[in-house]
Amino acid sequence: MEVRIDPSWKAVLQNEFDKPYFATLTAFVKEEYKKNICYPKGQQIFSAFNHCPLPKVKVVLLGQDPYHGAGQANGLCFSVNDGIAHPPSLVNIFKEISDDVALPYPISGNLERWATQGVLLLNATLTVRANEAGSHQHQGWETFTDNVIKTVSDNCEHVVFMLWGSFAKKKTTLIDSTKHCILTSGHPSPLSANKGYWFGNKHFSKANDYLSSVGKTVINWA
Repeated sequence: MEVRIDPSWKAVLQNEFDKPYFATLTAFVKEEYKKNICYPKGQQIFSAFNHCPLPKVKVVLLGQDPYHGAGQANGLCFSVNDGIAHPPSLVNIFKEISDDVALPYPISGNLERWATQGVLLLNATLTVRANEAGSHQHQGWETFTDNVIKTVSDNCEHVVFMLWGSFAKKKTTLIDSTKHCILTSGHPSPLSANKGYWFGNKHFSKANDYLSSVGKTVINWA
């Protein structure tokens, strides 16, 4: 696994790349991609970082795993490639945006348009075997991405962290709440959303209200 990552991230994460666990992780990922169909494509594994350099980070949105269906994952959490049907969680995200900030439901589920504005769309695990959710968990990715969250907390000012669901909420311990905004709610998956834990959280307007209050340009969630 060749780490093709924006120089701003490479500068602060090189210590992680040099650690033994990352060498073990790299060997695992290489072997998985050689033997199995895995997602996203190799060159997209670090897309979240390449579309959103560290100095531009305004919002961190945390997912758990890449989508494991054919053609879905593109290296950005909750995002799918253009022309791909929107998965249920993404449908609920777009519905909440429509209700919260009065934007029409979008045609494309590709969230690169958010990433280039400063939204780090980070999955806790950056790779997955086709049709096997969670198949690349507990191999080292979580150690790496926990460090990414802490790196953003330590190196950036006034970032909004959106933590959805019990897994993401556990990451609050990595974030300095005295200088960042932490928004938590249920997960947008139907299991959680249909029980009333997602809709109405107004995270998208709350994020923009916070960014505006600290003098940053708001995110266009369209």
